[in-house]
Amino acid sequence: MSKCRMTECLTYLSFIVCVCISLLSINWSSKLPKDKIKLFKSKEEHHFLKYEHISFKGNLQNSLVEYARSTKKMVRNMMDDQQSSLDYLSNQVNEVMNRLLLLNAEVLRKHLDPLPYKAVQSHGLDCTDIKDTVGSVSKTPTGLYIIHPEGSNYPFEVLCDMDFQGGGWTVIQKRTDGIIPFQRTWSEYLDGFGGLSGEFWLGLRKIFHIVNQKATSFRLYVDLESENDKHAYASYDGFWIEDEACSFKIHLGRYSGNAGDAFRGYRKEDNQNSMPFSTFDVDNDGCRPMCTIKEQPVKSCSNFSDNTGWWFNQCGLANLNGVHRYTGRFLATGIHWDTWTMNNKPIKIKSVSMKIRRTYNPYFR
Repeated sequence: MSKCRMTECLTYLSFIVCVCISLLSINWSSKLPKDKIKLFKSKEEHHFLKYEHISFKGNLQNSLVEYARSTKKMVRNMMDDQQSSLDYLSNQVNEVMNRLLLLNAEVLRKHLDPLPYKAVQSHGLDCTDIKDTVGSVSKTPTGLYIIHPEGSNYPFEVLCDMDFQGGGWTVIQKRTDGIIPFQRTWSEYLDGFGGLSGEFWLGLRKIFHIVNQKATSFRLYVDLESENDKHAYASYDGFWIEDEACSFKIHLGRYSGNAGDAFRGYRKEDNQNSMPFSTFDVDNDGCRPMCTIKEQPVKSCSNFSDNTGWWFNQCGLANLNGVHRYTGRFLATGIHWDTWTMNNKPIKIKSVSMKIRRTYNPYFR
């Protein structure tokens, strides 16, 4: 019952009490039986009856007033109890909402901002340059930095891994939980997408400017993690890509690692080295007019790979931009590196990162 409703009840109850008192005071003697009045022959009897009438009326009035007071008090107590209950419930709801907000903030922080360090105005050429310059005078933690490679018209933010094998790695791609979809257009793969603190693709233009600086040579390191938490890697020296006019053809040098050389594959037609980049809206995959995958005709490797972008060659054995934890018919549609096998079957990949650094790092001399 609302507070307004309680007030209406009290008003109505007071009205009823007043009506009852008024009715009792009107023509009281007329309500007595006529034959009884005739018996009051003496004046004393008449005064006695009058006194009895007044006394009865007063008692009744007092009883009604007391009843009204007690009822009003009871209603007020009920209202107070109800208000206390509402206040308690309101406090409980507010507490739950506050906890939900804190949980949401914690989830967002873990997914979108797992790194403790924000962008630092270093303006090195790349993460290796930052490590060699800033790192020589102070500790350079893993985190977000701003770089300005030679040939680039503008600086941009990157994720630098300053811990792995001496640090200085510029991370160009990262997949962990599938929150960021990699089904993107050509223009999106050019400029990059996602968040550097979570999953992302840095962008072909940015990668081009980093690896095409004068007097530099870069190594590509592919870090793979399986669904049962096993790790493997593939490393390539002499990594670079051509410009946009050549569709960012990829070039890879000598391979090392324990995941197998999926970029080159086992057959000539699997070799993705020197292939241009492809997306579903810009097709450079070498399927003319179509390829055959698992005895299935495929017109576009990007379409076959759920509209993801990669350096396809008749699809090939590698696509680290495939669908995260794909559960469909063809494993080649998801993230895959088909030279990493167990019992002659490709291992399902849970997470992957691609990072680059200059090869004069003492780890690679």
